Amino acid sequence: MNWLAHLFLSEPTPAFRIGNLLPDLVSFTALTDLPSEYQRGIRQHRKIDAFTDAHPVFKRSVQRLGPSFRRFGGILMDVFYDHFLSRAWASYSPTPLADFTNEVYASFESRWQEIPSEAHAPLQGMREYNWLCSYGNMRDLEITLQRIGRRFRRPVDLAAAMPVLQEHYGAIHADFEEFFPILIEHVAETPPVILT
Repeated sequence: MNWLAHLFLSEPTPAFRIGNLLPDLVSFTALTDLPSEYQRGIRQHRKIDAFTDAHPVFKRSVQRLGPSFRRFGGILMDVFYDHFLSRAWASYSPTPLADFTNEVYASFESRWQEIPSEAHAPLQGMREYNWLCSYGNMRDLEITLQRIGRRFRRPVDLAAAMPVLQEHYGAIHADFEEFFPILIEHVAETPPVILT
């Protein structure tokens, strides 16, 4: 799952939310010395990703992208699933998406000095351009894919997958609607534990 889903599935505390984002933003070594309140979020992030990547419904969604995008299929589908979560936000949360994202951005501010410095630029961009609210718009979704594609050592045109999303939109949406409640239940049943 991508950032919006990770944050939605987080416990509503600043450190947990930030921890749930950090594995996508910083090197492994930057994570190891963070306090346990962050480690719980980091651990949940990894559990969510492992469960998602192994689930047959998510795999089916990735297969819909075809062989051209199979190498980056997991990344693309993470973003596409965030698109569907954004579009159906009111079905999953009583808090409006804009209010939720403002609360998330405020949590970054409250812990800024504790966040590893290599995460500062992406978190600033997330807040400044309100990426979390942009996933529901197709044009902004395309821009998101362009931005992600530039982060690779050799840039990748992930936005070229947009026509495939549009072609299989209904089927991928149905996959998301089948999978996301399963993921919510999995997260609720298996809270992250830090062994001491």
